[in-house]
Amino acid sequence: MSKFKKDNSKETPKISTASLPDIVFMLLFFFMTSTKMKDAELKVKVATPTATEVVKLEDKTLTSFIYVGVPNPRFEELYGTSPRIQLNDAIIKDVKEIPAWIEMRRAAQPEYNRGKIVVSVKADRDVKMGIITDVKQQLREANALKLNYSTHQGQIDYNGR
Repeated sequence: MSKFKKDNSKETPKISTASLPDIVFMLLFFFMTSTKMKDAELKVKVATPTATEVVKLEDKTLTSFIYVGVPNPRFEELYGTSPRIQLNDAIIKDVKEIPAWIEMRRAAQPEYNRGKIVVSVKADRDVKMGIITDVKQQLREANALKLNYSTHQGQIDYNGR
């Protein structure tokens, strides 16, 4: 008879789950900081014009977007087929609503950032200039003088596109 017995009933040790909450929270914070949230649902078609000299916006947190274009096909029944103005997520009926929207955007910012708000106009290249002029005039009345026109970089062909 032997002095040492072999124990054949050994089980694998259990995996420690003590660090699991730390890993979950680390992943949660990673995805919260690296995920870009959708800015706005476009209800109008915007095919921006082409430009040769383009400068990218550095800080988009202080940028408010105005979209000008023909409504997308799924919104045509509701808004028609004529060009419309969209302020972030809402289509407005009259350009005179722009100053109130600018004031609302300013009020949402801390006082030290209120003068730094930039308005970016993303207009379809086929929209008539009269609508853009009306938008610019309303922005002047609201004292929103930092204006940006969105475009994409490329070569301009003979049609200006």
